[in-house]
Amino acid sequence: MEQVILSTGIDIGTSTTQLIFSRLTIQNLASSYTVPNISIVDKQVVYRSDIYFTPLISDTEIDAESIKRLVLKEYERSGFKPSQIETGAVIITGETARKANANHVLESLAGLAGDFVVATAGPALEAVLSAKGAGTDEISHERRQVLANIDVGGGTSNYAVFDRGELREVACIDIGGRLVRLHQGKIEYIAPPIQRLAERHGLKIYVGMPIDRGLLRRLCDKMADALLAAVNLCEAPSGELEDLSTNGEPLLSNSLKIQGITFSGGVADCLYNPGDSDDFRYGDIGPLLARAISEHPALKQVTLYPVAETIRATVVGAGSHTMEVSGSTIAYAADQLPMKNVPILRVPAAAEEELPQLEEAILRLLPLFMPEGKPELVAISVTGEIHTSFTQIQAFASTLIRATEDLRKAGLPLLIICKNDIGKALGHALNVQLEHKTPVLCIDGIQTLSGDYIDIGNPIAEGRVVPVVIKTLVFNNARS
Repeated sequence: MEQVILSTGIDIGTSTTQLIFSRLTIQNLASSYTVPNISIVDKQVVYRSDIYFTPLISDTEIDAESIKRLVLKEYERSGFKPSQIETGAVIITGETARKANANHVLESLAGLAGDFVVATAGPALEAVLSAKGAGTDEISHERRQVLANIDVGGGTSNYAVFDRGELREVACIDIGGRLVRLHQGKIEYIAPPIQRLAERHGLKIYVGMPIDRGLLRRLCDKMADALLAAVNLCEAPSGELEDLSTNGEPLLSNSLKIQGITFSGGVADCLYNPGDSDDFRYGDIGPLLARAISEHPALKQVTLYPVAETIRATVVGAGSHTMEVSGSTIAYAADQLPMKNVPILRVPAAAEEELPQLEEAILRLLPLFMPEGKPELVAISVTGEIHTSFTQIQAFASTLIRATEDLRKAGLPLLIICKNDIGKALGHALNVQLEHKTPVLCIDGIQTLSGDYIDIGNPIAEGRVVPVVIKTLVFNNARS
């Protein structure tokens, strides 16, 4: 059994906007007499759009109509239609995600991109997508090393750390090539975090001043210091990284020693391919920042690896790496699919050891997912690795039913996500005990490590699996 589906990726970034189409091949890798093992076995980018400067109306608003027109133009050029798209992502990244009308832009584009497309933005997701688009996870797996990908864009730098191919940490700081913009020989714009960074280091820079390459290079050196201090390759003054942290998100820990670095993003394109062009050719400090990073002595401590993609890494990740498929032993009510933007209640693994602890944990966490005290659809995420015998699964099901009584009273389906391969057995137990009065969806083979929400698409592969996207949604959390 083999199935090919079409995926799209649309990335609206601080500096650039672009689109790709990919073909994903899904295949059953198991033999005829074993449980199906359905996986994505091939990912091929079949169309890459031009790279456009992201159209803005002002520093606080995206030009939604211009975005829509360029996406429609690229659809026409590619020969693909929205009705052909089965998965993928429309994402607004970097500083652009914090524009006032980011949600409106996403809503208008989601309708152009097929029935099952993620419309989302957030530094955690962007970090993972850009790293996978760059191929960092594969390099880390092949080299058996701890690698960090740093996606240096126009407004933010996203970090994803992999240990032998497994994602361990993500972070994001406000360092990027368009945080200082230039026009007609003068400084036109300075982002607040960079203005504070300059003041911290005694660099006198202000809007309207003539371009001073030496001064801007010193500023870029400080930006490079912070960029590499975030992966513990050098030191930064106390409080500096916290001030640069995007949306106040946690920084990387120092629990893993970084052995290698990859770079992606528009600034990375200048870093890997410096050339001898004008450092201000894009009307910003991107090329100069790239030069400061590449010449930083801290990089000598690690291996700098080449990447599969630089400026296109995020859009390739969005189009080819957003989706995974569930396990093959699942239970679902088909009339409840597709589902989008369902928040995940992830039960601590330790709470699964004893069923009373499991019930208590769910009851304690559920109110966090009830706006104004009213139950809404939520996905209960468990490992399912402890209670696996027939008798244990029956008791596991009973515990889940008791803990989610408020959801069922509100007429909501019961959605359970398991890491372990028990979805069909658990789903059957739930259906029997609920006398089929509540729709049940129980999917397995899914680990909720880096996402806060889940999308579940219509069944594929002859109904044996469902496409799944784990993601983080963050909108308009700008800081002054």
